[in-house]
Amino acid sequence: MTTTAPPATRPEPHRAAKTVSRPGDRIFAGLARGSGILLLVVMAAIAVFLTVRAAHAISKDHGNFLTTFEWTPSLNPPVFGIAVLAYGTVVSSIIAMAIAVPIAIGIALFITHYAPRRLGGPIAYVIDLLAAVPSIVYGLWGALFLVPHLRGVNLWLDHYFGWTYIFHKEDPNSAARSLFTVGILLAIMILPIITNVSREVINQVPKMHEEAALALGATRWEVIRLSVLPFARSGIISASMLGLGRALGETMAVATVLSASPTLSGHLLDPVGGTFSQNIVAKFGEADDFGRDALIASGLVLFLITLLVNGAARIIIQRRKEYSGANA
Repeated sequence: MTTTAPPATRPEPHRAAKTVSRPGDRIFAGLARGSGILLLVVMAAIAVFLTVRAAHAISKDHGNFLTTFEWTPSLNPPVFGIAVLAYGTVVSSIIAMAIAVPIAIGIALFITHYAPRRLGGPIAYVIDLLAAVPSIVYGLWGALFLVPHLRGVNLWLDHYFGWTYIFHKEDPNSAARSLFTVGILLAIMILPIITNVSREVINQVPKMHEEAALALGATRWEVIRLSVLPFARSGIISASMLGLGRALGETMAVATVLSASPTLSGHLLDPVGGTFSQNIVAKFGEADDFGRDALIASGLVLFLITLLVNGAARIIIQRRKEYSGANA
């Protein structure tokens, strides 16, 4: 008696599970999409407003808008330029970044890898409190405390490093209301932002990476240099760009400390130069309609500088991200 084997049955193809779209998911997706579109609309509206008002001022300017050092929109014909303002804004921000970024990274690493828990917690709490201090408070502290105490530092820099030109002080008796002082004040202001974001990014480093490095005999510094910093590099750059954004647009603190003058000088210790935000807040109230258009034109340049800086930072982050291990 012969038996025939039953025909082999083919396995049923895997059916993709249908995603059930819930009302809450649809509402959340719509709100998220609408928020993104609203942000683009707001940015476009700001750009259009600044461009229209700036075009009215630039069309009547009889000087070179980008290179003229004189800011006199009240004259007929008007003459104004932003070279001094652009120089002061960029230089003070560079000074602030050069001081704040290394210190912020060091504090973040100390809290996460060196300090005991009883000490790291209070330090992180104090850093959070510094981020909540209003700008005008920083400005008052800078004008009443930082400026008088930096006079001796300025004289010391002029005595030992005056040969570098940038630390040469023309008038030794002048107050320390200079771009150098503004840079130090901005560094203190952006330090909490960079520290907090860097600390959170460093905490996201996989512990397996650090443990593997320790198992291979690496020291604590080698673990940080080879495992922590490469992974957190893109986040640290993002934190630095957030701090730079505040430094570029800071207003009241700079206006309280800086003695602005329409003079372009490489001497960082002299009370010369100015920034976009400081010039706008100082002259907006007394300016006529055309003068306000001129101030808005300077605001447009600051807006473009900020966009360029953020765009460059985004490109750097994307290029560094593939080497950081953040996608693993």
